[in-house]
Amino acid sequence: MGFAHRGGPPVLTDVSVSVDAGESVALVGESGAGKSTLVRLLLGLGRPGSGRILFEGAGLSPRDQRFRRAVQPVFQDPYSSLDPRQRVDRIVSEPLRSLGLLPGRARRAEREHRVAEALHAVGLPGEAARRYPHEFSGGQRQRIAIARAIVCRPRILLADEPVSALDVSTRVRLIDLLARLREEHGLGMLVVSHDLAVVAALCRRVAVLERGRIVEQGDTAAVLGSPRHPYTRRLVAGVPRLPPRA
Repeated sequence: MGFAHRGGPPVLTDVSVSVDAGESVALVGESGAGKSTLVRLLLGLGRPGSGRILFEGAGLSPRDQRFRRAVQPVFQDPYSSLDPRQRVDRIVSEPLRSLGLLPGRARRAEREHRVAEALHAVGLPGEAARRYPHEFSGGQRQRIAIARAIVCRPRILLADEPVSALDVSTRVRLIDLLARLREEHGLGMLVVSHDLAVVAALCRRVAVLERGRIVEQGDTAAVLGSPRHPYTRRLVAGVPRLPPRA
């Protein structure tokens, strides 16, 4: 897949990444490498200049209803991704309404059931549905965002820096939650992150993006443990480490 803004240089060049059911794949690179641009294309917020997006082996537009139901996003900032004027039940059920997944007769009962199911899956009590985002911590807000993403029972999550806005202890709990959802629901995940510790904990495969090109990809332990490309070696070398104790 390739992409360039009108009149500008290429942002993505010959990028090819696959995600299987139940598999977590990380996309890593420095700011400006093209990671978020790729996610935007996968969400239908732009069109590739070259190449195609394939879903279950067939070319499918991100604007297609089947693609939108199967592929759901989780964004970086839990403070800006939730509408403060809406109650949690309204926020979480939004994909059900926009995708037309609520049956006509039992609409309210089905919506309440699906919202309660999604909140339970992310470790929040059912009564959270009646509250507003400002009543929750950052980590809880991100759980609400994840509940919104899984309420329509998708096949793949596109997670753009899903824990970077959170403190360390909350980050660990959210990583554990995402790993559990992957195992229990067979979710595929494409995780954009600059944090290699998050990548190592959550993702089985990794693709390294430098200036819009994938320079290395493979098993996470192998790529991060014995990087072959100089750019990957620089990324790994840049990970902060505690100094040795005297």
